[in-house]
Amino acid sequence: MNWSVRWTERSLKDLRRLDSTSRSRVLQAIARLVDADLGDVKKLRGLPGYRLRVGDLRVFFERDSGLKVLAVTAIRNRGDAY
Repeated sequence: MNWSVRWTERSLKDLRRLDSTSRSRVLQAIARLVDADLGDVKKLRGLPGYRLRVGDLRVFFERDSGLKVLAVTAIRNRGDAY
């Protein structure tokens, strides 16, 4: 798909807080989404953007189809995400 990934400061901070296994799973899931458009993705209702489910974690992002940019905005535990 040739998309690029942009990280907000908030999302980088969230990523650093994860343990190494969870961090690796999130990065792999984002890579699969960018490379092959694979993943459990849903459009958020009442909010801008999408969410990607990675086990108990939710990766929130926005897409710019024109520029082919996926902007990761936050990573949250399922219980704290909504």
